[in-house]
Amino acid sequence: MRILIAEDEIQTAKALKVLLEKAKNNVDIVYNGDDAWDYIKNESYDVIVLDIMMPGKSGLEVLRLLRNEKNKTPVLLLTAKSEIEDRVAGLDAGADDYLPKPFATSELIARVKALGRRSDNYSDSVKCLGNMELDANRYELRTDKGTEKLTNKEYQLLELFIMHPGYVFSTQHLMDKIWGYESESDIDVVWTHIGFVRKKLKKLSAEAEIKTIRGTGYSLEVTSC
Repeated sequence: MRILIAEDEIQTAKALKVLLEKAKNNVDIVYNGDDAWDYIKNESYDVIVLDIMMPGKSGLEVLRLLRNEKNKTPVLLLTAKSEIEDRVAGLDAGADDYLPKPFATSELIARVKALGRRSDNYSDSVKCLGNMELDANRYELRTDKGTEKLTNKEYQLLELFIMHPGYVFSTQHLMDKIWGYESESDIDVVWTHIGFVRKKLKKLSAEAEIKTIRGTGYSLEVTSC
């Protein structure tokens, strides 16, 4: 699943990102409501987690904007407030679930998973392109020539390319999307991982290849149908 977490407690947001990615999800994190709304306008998510009290737009304001746009993505609200009135306000604004702080991370993950199953955007665990099958449950790439295990970053890269064949992604976009805006990794990590993915595609005789578009970025092109 693709998940957006909007939480102004930076360490909490980062911890949730790590846990949800270990559960084989792709996760974006932001720390204020304005950035949350920018991400929502430009990306498609299976589940959105909003903290009610954030700098900029509040979680409730973001939620109302979301529903006013007829966006039905399931939303889980997080808040330090536990009064009934606050829960009702969130649900009335269009929230699908409500989790007061402090919460057990296992419960949050379970609730996010449950909401994801309801999402109109929810995609199958196996994505196909050409002769390739990308399995989200096993982190595997398969063709009729065999199977290759993928690391978390390799999987995220290949999933992004498979979902947007022919689209050109800049190196910086891939860096921000997969490793995050605050990553301390050098940007060279992008082409290093693309190299790893290319080798696995070639080993499996995949009917697609990641091409370098000089001066622009990278694109997955189907070589046979």
